[in-house]
Amino acid sequence: MPSILDIHAIAMIRLGQRIRLTRPERDLFLRLTDIEPAGIRTLADLDAYVARCKAYYWGVSRETRQLHALIDQARARCERQA
Repeated sequence: MPSILDIHAIAMIRLGQRIRLTRPERDLFLRLTDIEPAGIRTLADLDAYVARCKAYYWGVSRETRQLHALIDQARARCERQA
């Protein structure tokens, strides 16, 4: 069964330090976290968003660790594809 990360094409747009998440990326982050990825214009903004999501879903349960891993994978794929 494909993972949620395989369902969406990841293709962040990048120009120097500026980035723009595409609709599939925004939808993926929203689906994973239920937190709107608004106002993300730089990689630092994206990192702050990821940190905010992980802080919101804090814990040590297996499910929380899996969610954090999915968020990290989505973040990493954004940068690899840019």
